[in-house]
Parts: sequence; structure tokens; C-alpha cells
Amino acid sequence: MSIQSKHFLNDPETLVVDSLQGLCTLNPQLALDKENKVVYIASQDRSKVALICGGGSGHEPAHAGFVGDGILSAAVCGSIFASPNSSQVRRGIDLVENEKGTVIIVKNYTGDILNFGLAKEQYAAQHPDKADRVKFVIVGDDVAVGKTQGKIVGRRGLAGTVLVYKIAGALAKRGASLDEVYNIAQWVASRVGTIGVGLEHCHVPGTAAGVSHLGPAEIEIGMGIHNEPGHRRLSPVPPLKDLLPQLVDFLTVTTDSERSFLPFKNDGSDRVVLLVNNLGGVSELELAGIVGEARRALEARNVRIERVIAGTFMTSLNMPGFSITTLLLPGATDVGPSTPDSSLILSLLDEPANTPGWKWSSGTVPPAADQIESGAKRQASAVPQEDLVSLRAEDPQAFDAAVERACNALIAAEPEITRMDNIAGDGDCGLTLKAGASAVLKGVQEGRISGTDVVKSVIAIAQVAEEQMGGTSGALYSIFFSALAQGLQAHHAGSQTLTPALWSAALSSALSKLYTYTRARPPSRTLVDPLATFIEALAAVQGADVAAAAAKAGEAALKTRDLEAKAGRSAYVEGDRLREERVPDPGAWGVKVILEGLLG
Repeated sequence: MSIQSKHFLNDPETLVVDSLQGLCTLNPQLALDKENKVVYIASQDRSKVALICGGGSGHEPAHAGFVGDGILSAAVCGSIFASPNSSQVRRGIDLVENEKGTVIIVKNYTGDILNFGLAKEQYAAQHPDKADRVKFVIVGDDVAVGKTQGKIVGRRGLAGTVLVYKIAGALAKRGASLDEVYNIAQWVASRVGTIGVGLEHCHVPGTAAGVSHLGPAEIEIGMGIHNEPGHRRLSPVPPLKDLLPQLVDFLTVTTDSERSFLPFKNDGSDRVVLLVNNLGGVSELELAGIVGEARRALEARNVRIERVIAGTFMTSLNMPGFSITTLLLPGATDVGPSTPDSSLILSLLDEPANTPGWKWSSGTVPPAADQIESGAKRQASAVPQEDLVSLRAEDPQAFDAAVERACNALIAAEPEITRMDNIAGDGDCGLTLKAGASAVLKGVQEGRISGTDVVKSVIAIAQVAEEQMGGTSGALYSIFFSALAQGLQAHHAGSQTLTPALWSAALSSALSKLYTYTRARPPSRTLVDPLATFIEALAAVQGADVAAAAAKAGEAALKTRDLEAKAGRSAYVEGDRLREERVPDPGAWGVKVILEGLLG
């Protein structure tokens, strides 16, 4: 997999400040100290504890995106992946000066600890009367690095940091004391664990284009948020149902002396908050799938999930990866003066925050899996079998074999059709046709599609196109095959066996019905071009020469590469590019593949 090395920016040197100015445009309650790259609440409530966080940029929305009412008072930003210096941090402390004190929260990275720590000590030296009013919390929630390997530097700070300052920030907003805010931040920091996984490293703007660190079928578990290598690589890329249990093991294990970081009891009493975090380059579609699988993996270990939060919280620029974090809530045996009640933790987490970075969450326990799927399932409309005309293929076994060949040909052609559609359309045509072919193939194997009853089989294919393909192609194929079933029954004239002439007449009527739902007519650079060519050529000889008609259809599909797009996906693509690339229409090519597969 190649690293995406193109970026939208003015200049790599000004990117951080440009971004911070944009953030303040988005959130008018913020102000920016441009010189020191400090974002802070412009009108802070000085009667409440302030929270400061920060570190290198490139992890947005962390940390500046969480500055606002209910979370952070200020964020001090360094250059990309580089800690801010102590002078910047000192400025941040000064900007949030208040009556109760300040809690500094940093991720466990050497540069952050040194520079934020130095600023704290400088502040204490210059203000001895306020020395005890600045507290320091270090978050190290990574569970990928073993205890032996990290015995000196400790665990890296990852997305669990966000939960620390969300909970502490909500408590500060309630007017809690400095010690109360500090203690809850420390407690949460001690109970979070995070494990990440990536498909590839990220690219830092302004640096040379990177080379791929992982093979096309590899992923890396335990990657850091600064392109640090992970714990191990897996190949091939496992499905989520196999990957997420492995990640959950990192979080919940208690028998591995190297990675028993959190005191899970694994006896059915464990309760957690689950945070699923996008590391920068994962689609929302995939992220929601990860949420569902993470939930199943935790519940398979009898871990009760009290809250689920998902979104983009702490990134690594454009890294295609995600992390999962668990916050282990207090159990019945977790007692002590510094142990908060779980209801307090959850209420603080649920409180709204007026910041762009914090994502919506339900504030409730996720519904049981059976409740999610408890809605009335759509019942397939039963077709009274006595109302259908029963027609056999002249050679039922040959019919079945031809359908299987066509399906396998479409599946094999998916990469090439997808390549065409990436140029001439929206990139989904290959996968759409593959999905339909796979479902039809399954129908043949299960006996639902068979040459012994062609009408019923054609109706089944129409249903597959509707339900499994979807989109424009699915609708067109479903209409065509539904009309074909009508044509077969309308023209059978008492025959019980399909003849070439009957096939031809039914196909012609199906094309006529299709034309009532689409304006595409040959030549239009759509699937209609080869389809109409095939049907019209077949009609000219009353179905007598299928091979010749299919050959003409293949020529029509190939000619679409030189046609101006009048309809379909290509109509939205710039014409000069189509002429330059000379790519046939993907839908037309799919028809060609089907016809050639049927012939064998």
C-alpha cells in the first residue's frame, strides 16, 4: 500500500498556524496566541480549575480541538510531531491563570514531559506562593509495548488521553477543587488502555514522499501515532471478526506478565467505556463496522460496555488506521479514598462539551445486539407458483453451466471493470457486478436457479439484482430480468421448452420495457449499447446465431471507449479525460463479459 503524500496546504511551515486560525474561526469562544501557538478560551471562568494539554501537532482534533467549555482551557501546540518548547507552555499557563489552580495533562512522550515539566517548575520557581497550584498528569495508555521494553520510558500516550481530559474537564466545570480534578485525572489515566492498528504509516507534510512500510496484504498492530513501528505485523489482512478479538486480548489480558496493564478480573464483572478512534484515514463506513465488531469482541469476554464513543479524536495525520481504548470502571472491590464512583465517571463523560473535537455520544448503555436487529424483517413476496408458466431450457444442465461460467467470468473481471470505473465513473461497478454474480452463483449451487424452470430462475436473478447489487446497475438489471420473465411467459404459446425464437422474442420485449425507464439509446456509452446490439442482432435471425450476436455486442462494448457519454456514470466525467484514456464503459464491458461467459 502506498503512502498518501499529497496534502492541501499553503506551505508546510505555516500549516500549524493556518490550522489554528481556522479552528478559531470555527469556534468563536477561542483565542489564539499566534507566536506561541497557544489556543485558549478567550473569556475563561477564573473561579474554576483550568486544564492545559498539548504536544506536537498532527494529532488533530487533539489537542486544540478540545479547547472549550467543558474540557480544556488551553492547548499548547508544537510543530508536527514535535513538542512545544517550555516558553510556549509557560505562556499557556499564564493565559489560564485562575483562582483555583491548573492541571497540566500530557501524553507520555519524552519531549512533552520535559518541556511541560520544565515550564511547570519555572512557574513554581517564579511564583513560590503558587507552586502547589499547578499539577502534572502523565497519560501512558499504550498496551502494545511490553513492560520490559518500556521499563524506562513507560507506555506511550494515545487516544485514552482524550478520556482523561474530558472527565477531568467536566469535573472542573462543576467547580471542583484542584485536588479533586487532579485526583480524578490521575485515576482515569491509571485505568485506560489503548491498542492501535494501521494499514500504513502516515506522511508528514513537507517531507519527501515516503515508501511503503507494509506490504499490500499486511497490517501492523501497535503502531504509534508518530510512525513508530508496532508490536507485530499480520498478513494477510484479517477480517474484523478475527482482528478485533486479538486487539481486545491486548487490553484485557491478565496472564501475560508483559501486558497485564489493567486490572481486569475477566469474571463477568468488568465494566468499561469503549472509545473507537480514527487515526486519520479510515472512512466513517469502516469505522462504524469496527465499532460493532469491537463491541462483539468485548462481550464475548463477558465485559459489559457502559458507553460507546466513536469518531476522530487523536490522529496521526492521514494514517489509515484506528485504535480502541477501554476505560475500566470501578468494580465492587475497588475501594479507597481516591476511587471515584462509576456513576460519577459516566455522568462526567456524558456531560455536553462545547468543543469541535468532542463527538456526539448517546449517554446510554448500547442496546443489546438482538434489539438492534429486532425490527420486523422484510418478508420476501411469495410468488404463487401456480401462476407462473413453467418453461424448461432445451438442455437444463447446459443452462446451469452457462450461468455459472458467466458468473465466474464477472467475478474474475472485477479488478479490470473497477479500474475502468475508477476512470470513467464512481469506482463501484466492478464490485456491484461481482456481488450480483456471487449471489446468482450461490442460487445455482442451491438449486434456486436452474434450467429446469427458467421463468422462476429469471425472477430469482431479478431479485438478486435488486437486493444484492443495488444502485443504478442493480435497478437496470432487475427491471430487465423482470421484463424478461414477463416476455418468456407472454410468448411461450403453449410450449414447455424454450426455443431460440422464444428467447429472442422475450429478450426484445424486455429491452422495450427497459427503454421505458431509461433514456439511454445506442450509442450512449452505457450498458445499453452492447445489450441492444445483442438483442437486435439475435432478433434479425430469430435467435438462430447467438455467437454472432454476442460478437457484435462485444464490438459495441469496445466502441464505447470512443463515444461521447450521453447517459450513465460517464456523463459526469470530463470529456477530454475519457477521450485521452480511451476506457470502455464499465457497464457495457460487464455485459460483454456476461455474454461471452454464457457462450463459453
